[in-house]
Amino acid sequence: MNAGRPRFHIRTHGCQMNVHDSERLAGVLEEAGYEHTPDADGADLVVFNTCAVRENADNKLYGQLGNLAPEKARRPGMQIAVGGCLAQKDRDTVVRKAPWVDVVFGTHNTGSLPALLERARHNGEAQVEILEALETFPSHLPARRDSAHAGWVSISVGCNNTCTFCIVPSLRGKEVDRRPGEILAEVEALVAEGVLEVTLLGQNVNAYGVGFEDRATGRTAFADLLRACGGIEGLERVRFTSPHPRDFTSDVITAMAETPNVCPQLHMPLQSGSDRVLKAMRRSYRAKRYLDIVAEVREAMPDAALTTDIIVGFPGETEEDFAETLRVVEESRFSQAFTFQYSPRPGTPAATLPDQVPKAVVQERYDRLVDLQERISLELHREQVGRELELVVSTGEGRKDGVTHRMSGRARDGRLVHFTPVGCAVDGEVRPGDVVTVRATYGAPHHIVADGDVRLHRRTRAGDAHAAGQRPTTPRTTGLGLPALGPPPAPATPATGCGAGPEGPGSPIGVLV
Repeated sequence: MNAGRPRFHIRTHGCQMNVHDSERLAGVLEEAGYEHTPDADGADLVVFNTCAVRENADNKLYGQLGNLAPEKARRPGMQIAVGGCLAQKDRDTVVRKAPWVDVVFGTHNTGSLPALLERARHNGEAQVEILEALETFPSHLPARRDSAHAGWVSISVGCNNTCTFCIVPSLRGKEVDRRPGEILAEVEALVAEGVLEVTLLGQNVNAYGVGFEDRATGRTAFADLLRACGGIEGLERVRFTSPHPRDFTSDVITAMAETPNVCPQLHMPLQSGSDRVLKAMRRSYRAKRYLDIVAEVREAMPDAALTTDIIVGFPGETEEDFAETLRVVEESRFSQAFTFQYSPRPGTPAATLPDQVPKAVVQERYDRLVDLQERISLELHREQVGRELELVVSTGEGRKDGVTHRMSGRARDGRLVHFTPVGCAVDGEVRPGDVVTVRATYGAPHHIVADGDVRLHRRTRAGDAHAAGQRPTTPRTTGLGLPALGPPPAPATPATGCGAGPEGPGSPIGVLV
């Protein structure tokens, strides 16, 4: 181990919830005296935050653990920890397959990692601690944020749905919501440190607050939370992911349309366009209901960009079922779709269903779906050519930026735009976290290009922070933040109150699934 502060490196697999959990893990470790390093080489501690949803997640984990085994043998003081959903599922299996691992912890006891590491060091043997219920709400742990301009804000953990293909509820537990005031306080603290954009996270964001909303108003807690985010000065963009179509209400659409900083973007998983398959998936909505929501969103926000998740080849899916999915995709006109070939997940009801679709059939259908979606995405992105787009400049999203001398950013509707950071409007230099306005010159299926001069450039505190190598930090707080029965209490400060009220892949507004 190094003579100074021990250095840690975190490898994150999976969804945005895992990304945010890794920020909390980093905060816990820094609070315990560790120092972050972006490189695993030479790290005193390597933490794997795992996913159990993605295909071959276990093979990927054990392959990476195997690659670290020789280094661990050379450096006895080095420690390896495995947490997250796969750790929650596999438990003792991790240590049996990789006995050089020091700590295995689950989704409910993230904050225990430093103590488990010390116990493993003291006892000279692996520590496996998997809790069945939430120990501390993750948002009450300290955080080391990855971005200077954007922040994840968890509004709930867990899921009450029973989708037959999904193992998340058994690994994350039942849904637990935070109080609106605590959520808004975290958002305000991020904005005070220069953050321009927040994404509200949850396994099912629009089910937020059902247990404590004021039903007499006819509004949902989630809609009220979005509106309350609109009152936070300095917060320029609010996104959320992912809502469930079953819980989507008109007042949420109205709140999105009427709250200026809520982005015109919606990520809403479809999974299948076949009513028969949706029933087998236990998705509790049907294609017409989904399309009605799409139509209502487009009426309220004509320029909104819609994205989705789709599973191809669910057990029993026929060619007629798949044709229904193609029909719904064609009608919905998604700007992007995250498409997955079904593969059985041990522990899910769907894994034992009859009529598993042959791999070759799944692949052929998948290819047709991708071809259709790429055509739609290309058409929609070409419609953007000539339009002025406001971007928050980001990092790491343009793989070829170094070669093309471009930078990249996200438009308000979430589309990825690559642009050339030149022109009279540029104030000094464009930095990640700054805001620019550009004119689109080219549309491709997965991005837009703006190769003319930057039309407007606004330097921001987030840009200052990025240039200085600073990132927002969130201190530890106390309490589970569980709501009391009935509507939430009145806020302490009038500007931040919320009377009641964004897995899968991202979206941009203010409450996450």
